[in-house]
Amino acid sequence: MGQKSNIQWTDATWNIAVGCTKVDEDCKFCYMYRDSFVNTRYNPFVVRKTKTVFDLPLKIKEPSKIFTSSLTDVFHLDCDGFRSEMWDIIRKCPQHTFQILTKRPERIIENTPIDFLQKDSNVWLGTSIGSQLSIGRIRDLIAPITNGIKFLSLEPLHGEIELPLDEFVDYGHKVKDLIDWVIIGGESGNETGVYRYRPCKLEWIEKIVNQCKEANIPVFVKQMGTHLAKELEMSDRHGGNIDEFPPTLQLREFPKIN
Repeated sequence: MGQKSNIQWTDATWNIAVGCTKVDEDCKFCYMYRDSFVNTRYNPFVVRKTKTVFDLPLKIKEPSKIFTSSLTDVFHLDCDGFRSEMWDIIRKCPQHTFQILTKRPERIIENTPIDFLQKDSNVWLGTSIGSQLSIGRIRDLIAPITNGIKFLSLEPLHGEIELPLDEFVDYGHKVKDLIDWVIIGGESGNETGVYRYRPCKLEWIEKIVNQCKEANIPVFVKQMGTHLAKELEMSDRHGGNIDEFPPTLQLREFPKIN
């Protein structure tokens, strides 16, 4: 739960809590549950506010991208009692960019102060989608329309996805007008035991990359996942070494900020 993060698209990870509740098949092999069997300091089924790291951003002086929060969902119902404290800390750290990723985007608007939904906010709001079955979360993320950075994390990618980028949200905006960034990653997991991994296909990743390019949306290919790492004989078991990606997928772009 410390400062430096191994996640390629961020600089640091800040966990305001540990523990979560699975919402659908995207959560099947969740790394938080998997890692809890190694790190027995927390019960993955119970959402508990952290103590020693809760004020972590206040201690990071260098402007950083901070993933908030990797071991829980910030918009989980059980975070309602202390989420306001999180917003207070974010307000005190204008030098940082806070990347919030949720599988509960329908709770964003009612639980986010209006200043964090504005154009110049240092909060990026995103949602996770693993297959076409959870594509509806895009609508929840971008409606109602706000001006802050919005992004999609298509990880763990365990099924083919057709992004509805040309669909109209209203008479003036299409989905592609309101998405600022797309992250892609195959699922990582164990060879044995409960928390394994599902296949990810190169053509699924290529299809998403092509859609994003056509829509002029920055894309960050995070990892191939364990299945493709084995299939392509990659050195990193999660398939996260960009030098071993197919050349057309060696993309690690970030949102365009005015």
